[in-house]
Amino acid sequence: MTNNKRVGYAVVGLGRISQMAVLPAFRHSKKAKLVAVVSGDLKKAKRLGARFGASASYTYDEYDRCLENPEVDAVFIATDNGTHAQYSVRAAEAGRHVLCEKPMARTTDECRQMIGACREKKVRLMIAYRKYFEPASLALKKLVTAGKIGRLKLIHSAFTIFLAPRKNVPAWHLDPVASGGGSLVDVGVYCVNTIRWLTGKEPVEASAYSWSTDHSRFSGVEESIAFQLKFPDALLVQASASFGAAQANFLKVFGEKGWAALDPAFAFDEERRLFGKINGRWFEKRFRVIDEFALELDAFADCIQRRRDPEPDGLEGLRDVVTMQAIYEAAREGGWVPIDFSEDAL
Repeated sequence: MTNNKRVGYAVVGLGRISQMAVLPAFRHSKKAKLVAVVSGDLKKAKRLGARFGASASYTYDEYDRCLENPEVDAVFIATDNGTHAQYSVRAAEAGRHVLCEKPMARTTDECRQMIGACREKKVRLMIAYRKYFEPASLALKKLVTAGKIGRLKLIHSAFTIFLAPRKNVPAWHLDPVASGGGSLVDVGVYCVNTIRWLTGKEPVEASAYSWSTDHSRFSGVEESIAFQLKFPDALLVQASASFGAAQANFLKVFGEKGWAALDPAFAFDEERRLFGKINGRWFEKRFRVIDEFALELDAFADCIQRRRDPEPDGLEGLRDVVTMQAIYEAAREGGWVPIDFSEDAL
């Protein structure tokens, strides 16, 4: 593939995130183009394909035909969490590169299947974490990496959304088989991944408490969860995720020289503020809303064009799943649980 050719994508799964963000992002992309869409409803696929400029539309039953389309270089997997692994593995086996929504999969075994299939077929695998490319998060990471805040001591973070009972919430969010979990895997994963990326460190222990106030709706997955992660060098993280509170998200980092906060931290459709106090001096910077999904599409397309491994790759997605499984175990057991990142565990 030449560097001036746009990478052709098929978007698999046409739910809310695809309609609101992924499909529109191709209009702002510089290196990617929408070639095909895949849905369980052919009429829906054709309607959205025509709206966003896809030349081909398929059902899930026709997925293999989609993968045989010579214009499809890569797939963007935006199905429910329970099918990430199967659609990713099938794409890899067909020689197609894979960009998969977070969380990477429900279990570590599924993550390993995805990594193995992509390695075997020598295709690229990236997990769709927008924070790696978004300017406000990059600015915060630069402060941390440069030592401006000093040695980190505490990090607080939260991501909440309100899944109102009367709203049309996709059923898979509340199904443990389809989702692999509740608020932790849906929105808490942003806290887990961003903190790991921001610090460049891996957590060593987890503790957690999960609860639900609406037991009839949240019988299979948690409505809310609060967790702590211990990192090397005496760094402690406290974070929360919930389906039962109004949308809010923040990240606040405390160090020996000062503190910095990103609020909102994770939502893609709000202006961001990075502010804090370092060495006694207040600072604040605002970041306008941009198309973060277009940045993500282009970053993966660039990796494909240049034949280089993406960041974040499948191992990053796997490490997040390892961390979240430890958090869930801690919530069940009621104590601190070690997090195993050894070669055997990964």
